[in-house]
Amino acid sequence: MTLRGRLTSAFLVVVLGPVLLGSIFVALTVGAVSRERTTERLDHAASTVSMAVGAICRQLQASADAVAVVPAGDRKAVADQLVARGLATEINVTDPDQPNLGRAATTGDPVANGRQDCANPATGVKDQVTALAAAAYSREVTVIAAQQVDAALLDRLGTAAGVAVAIGAGPPPAAGTAGRELSAEPGRPLPLTLTVPAGEPRARYLILLLIVLVTAVVAVLAARWLARSTTRPLGDLAWAADRVANGDLDTRVPIPRPDELGRLAGTFNRMTRELQSYVQALTASRDQLRRHLAILGDTLSSTHDLDRILPVILRTAMTATGARAGLILLTDPTDGRLAARCGAGLTGAWDLSPAELSQRRLSPGRGLLGRVAATGMPLRGTAGRAPDEPACDSYLAVPICAPPDEDSGPEPAVLGVLALYDRLGGPVFEDADLRTLRTFAGQAGVAVHNVRVHEEAQRLSLTDPLTGLWNYRYLREVLRREVERASRFGRMLTVLVLDLDHFKEVNDTYGHTAGDQVLGEFARRIRIGLREVDVAFRQGGEEFVVLLPETDAYGGVIVAERLGAAVRDWPVPVDPRRPGLDDRIPISVSIGIAVFPEHGATAQEVLDAADEALYAAKNAGRDTYRLAERVSPAGAEGHLDAATATTGGPHPPRHGRGR
Repeated sequence: MTLRGRLTSAFLVVVLGPVLLGSIFVALTVGAVSRERTTERLDHAASTVSMAVGAICRQLQASADAVAVVPAGDRKAVADQLVARGLATEINVTDPDQPNLGRAATTGDPVANGRQDCANPATGVKDQVTALAAAAYSREVTVIAAQQVDAALLDRLGTAAGVAVAIGAGPPPAAGTAGRELSAEPGRPLPLTLTVPAGEPRARYLILLLIVLVTAVVAVLAARWLARSTTRPLGDLAWAADRVANGDLDTRVPIPRPDELGRLAGTFNRMTRELQSYVQALTASRDQLRRHLAILGDTLSSTHDLDRILPVILRTAMTATGARAGLILLTDPTDGRLAARCGAGLTGAWDLSPAELSQRRLSPGRGLLGRVAATGMPLRGTAGRAPDEPACDSYLAVPICAPPDEDSGPEPAVLGVLALYDRLGGPVFEDADLRTLRTFAGQAGVAVHNVRVHEEAQRLSLTDPLTGLWNYRYLREVLRREVERASRFGRMLTVLVLDLDHFKEVNDTYGHTAGDQVLGEFARRIRIGLREVDVAFRQGGEEFVVLLPETDAYGGVIVAERLGAAVRDWPVPVDPRRPGLDDRIPISVSIGIAVFPEHGATAQEVLDAADEALYAAKNAGRDTYRLAERVSPAGAEGHLDAATATTGGPHPPRHGRGR
C-alpha cells in the first residue's frame, strides 16, 4: 500500500471510527430514551385511569349514600336529581315497604346484569362489565348507584390519560404500540388494558444514518485531499532526490505552503545548492590537483634535479590539504643532520631565500621534525613546536622514506621530513590530510631515492672502479665545460697528462694484482696533491689527466713537480708474486703540460697539446715534465727556465710511446 493509501486509511479510521461509535451510542440512547418515555406514559396513564375510575366509584357511593339517607318519600326525587346531574346513569332502590319506586331492581345483588361492584369487584369478570355499581344500605333498604361503562366513558378515560382504554385483556399490542393491563381491585373495579403509541425513533435513525453517510463522504474527501496534499510534496521530494542521486544537482522542489513539508522542501533546495557548490569546489580542486599531479609526474619523469622536484611536491601537497605553509628537509648523508631543501609560505625566521634556507640545519631527534626523522612516525597537533622550527598554529609532519626493497629490511630508511603548517578552513589537520600527505611523502621518497640512485649510477658510469677517479668519458664533458667557462670569463686552464714510467715491467714482474695496487696508490697520491677545485681522471691504462682551473703554466709546473716528487720519493708497497722480489716498487711519472688558450683554442686542442708534451717528457728520459709549445699568434717565448722549456722538433707517433 502506498503512503497516500496508508494516510487515507489512517484518517478514515481516526475520523469515521469515533463517528460510527458515536452513532451507535446515539442510536442505543435514543431507543432507551424512547422506551423509557413510553413506560413513563403508561405509568402516568395507569395512575390517571385508576384515579378516574376510583373517582367514579366514589361518586357512585356518594350518590347511593345520598339516596339511602333521605326519607323514603324523597328517595325517588333525589335519585332522579342525581341521575339528571350525571352523577350516575341509574340508581336502583330496593325497599320492601315501597315496592313501586319505579327504579327498583328485581334483586339487590350489586353485580347483577353485568355490573361490577366498586367495593368488591369480581376478578373473574373481564370485558362483560357494563356498569360500575356502588351500594348503600339503610335498615332493609338497598340503594345501588350505577355508572354505565360504554365507549364514551372509555374515550373520556383515554383522553384524560392520553392512552387507548379497553375493558378486559385486549389483543396483543400492534407494531409500534405498547400496552399495559390493569386488573380489577377495590377502588378500581374495572379490568382495563391501556395502549399507547410507542415512540418510534425511525426518523431519528434515518437522520442519524444520513449524518453518518454525509460524514463518511466528507471524511473520504478530506482524507483524499489531506493525503494528496501531504504525499505530493513527499513525492516531489522523492523525485528530486532521485534526480540528485543521478547527478542532476540543478533540481529544485516547489514549496507549496510554509508548513513543515514546505520547510523540508526549502531545506532540500538549500542542501542541493550547497552540494552543488561543494561539487563545483571539489571539481575545481580535483582539476587543480590533477594539474599539479600532471606537473609532478612530468617533473619526476623529465628530471632528476631535486631542486625542481621537491618544490613541485611541496606545492601540490599544500594545495591538496589546504595548508598555508610547508617545508621539506632531507637528511644529509655526510653528518646525518636535516637540511632544509625547499619551503613555501614560511614566516618569521624561516622567511628566507632558497639559498639562505638551504643553510638551515636541524639535528635528528630534537624538536618535532627531529623526532619524525628519528622515529619515522608522523606527528600532528597544535602545540609542542621546537623553538628553532617554523611558527604555526597547527602542524602535520610525516617522514620521507625510501621505497622498500630487499636490502632495506622491514623498516625503510628515513630520507627526510615533509611538514605542513596551518590548515586553512580548519583548526587542525585531519586524518584525510595525513593520508594525503603520506602519499606525497611517498612520492618525495621515491624521487629522492631515484635521484640518489641516478647520481650513484651516473657516478659509477663516470668513475674508474679501480682508482676511484673520474673516467675518460667524464673527462671529455668536464674538459669541454671548463674550457667554455675559462673562455667566457677570460681565465686560464692548465691540463696535465700523466703516464707511469715502465708500468708494463711492473705487470710482467709483479703481476697484474701488484699493478692494480700501484695504480690505486698512484691515484691516491694524485688526489692528495691537488686542490678541491682540481679534477683528476684516469684516461686509460696507466695514463691519467689532471685539470687545474684558473691556473697558468707556472702553476701547472709547480703541480707537476709536486706530483712527480710524491711518486718518486715513496715506492709503492706490494705483495711480491715470487720469492726474492722486493716488496716495494719504485715508480716514476712523466707529465705533459698544456695551457688554455696558449696551447689550444678548443678542449681537444689543449688535450692534444698536453699529450704531445707528454711524448716530449718520455723522449727526454722519463720521470720529468714538459710544457707544450705555444700556439698563440704572438709566438712569444715563455719565461720558464731550461728545465721547463718546451721541446722542439717532431714527436714520434702515439703508439710508439715507451712505457
